[in-house]
Amino acid sequence: MRKVIVTEFLTLDGVYEEISPWRQDYHPDDGPFKRDELFGSEALLLGRVTYDGFAAYWPTATGAFAERMNSLPKYVATTTRSTLEWNATPLGGDVASAVHGLKRQEGGTLLVYGSGTLVQTLLRHGLVDELRLMIFPVVLGQGKRLFADGDMLRLTLRESRDLGSGVLLLTYTPAGDLQARA
Repeated sequence: MRKVIVTEFLTLDGVYEEISPWRQDYHPDDGPFKRDELFGSEALLLGRVTYDGFAAYWPTATGAFAERMNSLPKYVATTTRSTLEWNATPLGGDVASAVHGLKRQEGGTLLVYGSGTLVQTLLRHGLVDELRLMIFPVVLGQGKRLFADGDMLRLTLRESRDLGSGVLLLTYTPAGDLQARA
């Protein structure tokens, strides 16, 4: 059974959306971590907005990281596209069922970069095996948050790592599904 591993950049107040270039002032030493997770994965699982950004950049990039990024199969949560380029397959309307099917297949890790809306769906359906949160020391006070008001998710901390520049990498395993509290 394949695992779904999520990596998300977050502010201290849980914002994942880049409404301003809030990450540009921080220079964490995350290169080895990002390289290890990419090379340790067998496929990428992406939301459509993340896919669009990546597909605009990576096909023309060079180097070992770019080669690996370009060679991996990509599964994209989209309801607006029936065909994709860049070695990508659309998941269609029922993302949770599609990802559940991918997890049942033999093979390695499915890596999710960013893709906050997709991650929320995966968490609500208990499809995330590991959640890697890169927490940046900034509070925005507005923007899309990974966990909405009323969401509850129990997590078990597996590892914490200081990446420098005040950025922490916190690795969790969910101890249940994301649930909206009544």
